Amino acid sequence: MTATARAFWITAPGRGEIRSAGLPAPGRGELRVRALMSGISRGTESLVFQGRVPQSEYQRMRCPFQQGEFPAPVKYGYASVGVVEALGPEAPADLLNARVFCLYPHQDRYVVPSSAVLRVPADVPDRRAALAANMETAVNALWDAAPRIGDRIAVVGAGVVGALIATLSARIPGAAVELIDIDPRRADLAQALGCRFALPAQAAGEADLVFHVSSTAAGLGTALGLAGFEATVVELSWYGDHAVAVPLGAAFHSRRLRLMSSQVGSVAAARRARRSHRERLALALDLLRDPLFGRLVTGESRLDALPDTMARLATAPDGALCEVVRY
Repeated sequence: MTATARAFWITAPGRGEIRSAGLPAPGRGELRVRALMSGISRGTESLVFQGRVPQSEYQRMRCPFQQGEFPAPVKYGYASVGVVEALGPEAPADLLNARVFCLYPHQDRYVVPSSAVLRVPADVPDRRAALAANMETAVNALWDAAPRIGDRIAVVGAGVVGALIATLSARIPGAAVELIDIDPRRADLAQALGCRFALPAQAAGEADLVFHVSSTAAGLGTALGLAGFEATVVELSWYGDHAVAVPLGAAFHSRRLRLMSSQVGSVAAARRARRSHRERLALALDLLRDPLFGRLVTGESRLDALPDTMARLATAPDGALCEVVRY
């Protein structure tokens, strides 16, 4: 008998609904997952929800199990934690009843190839495991940037990815990490993560390495201003269809700054020959064993509420970090 699955669909820019559809039995090498929780990657998913994916990026921005096309209707998302409840022929028997992570949209049950899931470590609870895709982005950024012992590191933007980068950077011996945000409420979070907090006007500057993750033109200007002589600024923000002015005048050239992009779609060049996407995701899940990262999950809702939740997060997040959907 065909099962039924319920999923969140973006039906038009700024609007979403829950749709039901039939779900076939798993085929050869496939398995069926019952979702326990999924994470909302607020930055990217807000842009997708608002219909702000440029046409030139329609193919590159597809997530692994996306259905539909940009701008809408489209089923989007990539941070699902669930339990394997059925196996198809030739699927690994030891995965039955295993708790797994999958780059799947917000849906209560789904069928995927067994190669598409990774086991969640036993000591990583569902809420923390939902951060795996964001942690993978942070790992890739550090592989791209190659920080060194004793570096002065600035992170502009204290959202989930910025907080993850700051936390990992603060564990480098001798590193001095400053987490910079316009919201003073992030000060307590920075302290818990082992970083100094600063508002943009109070940041120390003269950094060896700057990560920009605020997704604002003002934040990018702050990031360039904090970089010391011959420092590197790593741009992780994605602005969708918005044009952004980059302040390359003043002392940009005389300070010989290096501005580079980092994006999770490809494994960082420094590791590409020796690490696969799957190995990078496995590392992200392993790093989430630390209970400290649980502080980054700040809200929870049910699947039925997701249309309203996404509308709120896209327009008035009010300090939200990662919000999760509990099934």
